[in-house]
Amino acid sequence: MRSVYTSLFYASLPLVLARLFWRSRANPGYRERVAERFAFYPGPRRPVDVWIHAVSVGEAEAAFSLIATIRRHLPASILVTTTTPTGSARLRKVLGDAVEHVYLPYDLPDGVGRFLDHFSPRLAVIMETEIWPNLFAACRGRGVPLVIANARLSERSARRYGHIRGTLKNLLAGVDIAAQTEDDARRFLAVGADSSAVTVTGNLKFDTELDASTREAGEALKKRVFQERLVWLAASTHPGEERAVLEAFASVRCRHPHLKLVIAPRHPERFEEVARLVATSGYRIARQTQAGEVMPGNFDVFLLDTLGDLMRFYVASDIAFVGGSLVDIGGHNVVEPALAETAIVFGQHTRNFKQICDDLAGGEAALRVHDAEALAAAVDRLAADAGLRAELRRRALAFVERNRGASERHWRLLAPHLRELSTSH
Repeated sequence: MRSVYTSLFYASLPLVLARLFWRSRANPGYRERVAERFAFYPGPRRPVDVWIHAVSVGEAEAAFSLIATIRRHLPASILVTTTTPTGSARLRKVLGDAVEHVYLPYDLPDGVGRFLDHFSPRLAVIMETEIWPNLFAACRGRGVPLVIANARLSERSARRYGHIRGTLKNLLAGVDIAAQTEDDARRFLAVGADSSAVTVTGNLKFDTELDASTREAGEALKKRVFQERLVWLAASTHPGEERAVLEAFASVRCRHPHLKLVIAPRHPERFEEVARLVATSGYRIARQTQAGEVMPGNFDVFLLDTLGDLMRFYVASDIAFVGGSLVDIGGHNVVEPALAETAIVFGQHTRNFKQICDDLAGGEAALRVHDAEALAAAVDRLAADAGLRAELRRRALAFVERNRGASERHWRLLAPHLRELSTSH
């Protein structure tokens, strides 16, 4: 099966590269550092102690607390790979040169071999759900211990993997799996993971910290740009959601004329598309990239068209709709708005954060809506009731605090693989 997969991957490379350059029309980052995607790196070999792969922004956010915990226990050299330019940019913004960073090469035997030759990691940590046949086989062949950290597996993915259970059982042999929830653990076992290798460690995203400077910047934003007005943030939105949000905004503004809307599209290549949609909807628009030119309050909709600023906008907001949930994407991180203490709303498509969203909604710490009309009703209700907003904020933050500790539980899983390293330092 792996040889068939590899042959098909090689045959599809022209299409893979064409897609890469197509995406670069909107995000030039996709046509940069292409050599890294084939594991060609300048300079001599750079062996590292721990290699962590975080495909994009969400996985990188989860990795930050794990990296901090590893460093608290051990002065390890760390390489972090990503796949997307947005993940790379976020990593650089948070960690700078404190870690090595390159793109993970395509899952082809020659590229994977060059990558492992160049960095020779003592331990490989793959965040969440990335399972690559040639990469896993190469790590096993070279004796590199491999851990899937913050591992999650949705029902949909489990059903899909069920068709290749035998192949997956071989791929996961010897791989430690740190599952987010009991349900994730059960699904990994169902697709072939060894029961002795699966541990429930919780979700690393609960260990995210909101630093004082971000909180201060968000509070300053609330005063300077929004003039202490009521702010609704639609975060990490996808196609179809912005239109629904704008329709809801029109409805809610009839009763709350001072409400300001912030839209933060998930992907930067869609910034211009969303800006046009806002303009054609008849709203005055301001953009973060033009923030120095924005007259405070002189706009209806604020477009967050930069990367890495979402947390301070959560802090500045009173209500947050977390996108990827009104359309069938699977939802995005709801822990961040809880930490920022803003009232949370999300849609029904939350498989990526199923347990967390179910617990928040079930504990009356967030509102779940099923369509654009229900979204408008929820935002209208929250805009009218400061007491309800405060209660949702309190319950959501308490929920996050109760669920901390995943990074230390991950460390206990990683530590045996790094015992030799700890004695050499």
